[in-house]
Amino acid sequence: MKITYSLFLTLISTALSAQDMSFEEYNPTSTLVVEGEEVPRAKFPFIDVHSHQRDMSASTLKEMVADMDRINEAVMVNLSGGSGNGLKSMVESINANYPNRFAVFANVDFDGVGKTDWGAKAAQQLEEDVKAGAKGLKIYKSLGLRYKDTNGNRLAIDDPRLDPIWAKCAELGIPVLIHAADPKSFWDPMDSKNERWLELKTRPRRKRSDDDPAPWQQIIDEQHRMFKKHPKTKFINAHMGWYANNLGKLSELMDEMPNMSVGIGAIIAELGRQPKTARAFFIKYQDRILFGKDSWNPAEFPTYFRVLESDDEYFPYYKKYHAFWAMYGLDLPDDVLRKVYYKNALKLIPGLDRSLFPEE
Repeated sequence: MKITYSLFLTLISTALSAQDMSFEEYNPTSTLVVEGEEVPRAKFPFIDVHSHQRDMSASTLKEMVADMDRINEAVMVNLSGGSGNGLKSMVESINANYPNRFAVFANVDFDGVGKTDWGAKAAQQLEEDVKAGAKGLKIYKSLGLRYKDTNGNRLAIDDPRLDPIWAKCAELGIPVLIHAADPKSFWDPMDSKNERWLELKTRPRRKRSDDDPAPWQQIIDEQHRMFKKHPKTKFINAHMGWYANNLGKLSELMDEMPNMSVGIGAIIAELGRQPKTARAFFIKYQDRILFGKDSWNPAEFPTYFRVLESDDEYFPYYKKYHAFWAMYGLDLPDDVLRKVYYKNALKLIPGLDRSLFPEE
């Protein structure tokens, strides 16, 4: 082939461009050849305890149920139920269409903390929401990060003015699924040692300074003090309490707080890079780990199934910015899988349809 001067310049330009590739662009295809394949459908019916849906109209529910059936999802727990009339409307839509396939958690309005009657009114509203059909309470990370009291001060998770809420949950026998803070790396210096550098580079609003709005450890400690103060309340610590990367520490916390279970939403990549340690943790705490994902995207669930069910080696996560490493399967025993997929949720969340699960 005759190489013209123009073609020569193009080839040189292409080569130089490849050498100047940014870290964000670098995403090589693995040449490793090992056995293994995707797991498109969960081995057992499962309950997703961590989902968020604002629209639960009849048409949306029908579409979701079709996708749920394909991946073997028996029940979706919608944590974005709100409160009052909005929650009632959502529950009514579910009951009129698919009453056994969805559950709704209520949310608390923390506006007005500091007023004399706030705690009593908030607890009363929660009780009304449960009577309307709510199966639990979801607390967003805004508690500890953004909410302020009537004096403009940051509202701490263990603020005693919130105690009536946690006490009411114990009284009503409903769980509290709570998300506190974010990964600690968001508070750490954004340098070459930060494992979340790519995420913070592409999503800069997630970066926090040491005291924005408080140190990470302070917020986490507030949560743990609250758990210990209310031993009769059942808590589901979302995202494994951001200790999925330190299961030794999480094990200590599980032993200290027997009323705390953990959800695996959005941290499956942490588990998949430590298959031996994670497998041992799941077996030891098999009665207190719940399946959850944190976003409704049916195409992403097979990665969770593959990590939990298979013994596959070195397969990718679906979000490079979230985890640029490869993962391995935990190959969990069937009895542990059943607990993680649905049995533990059935114990914690009242009123779910047990007939959807073959062994119940």
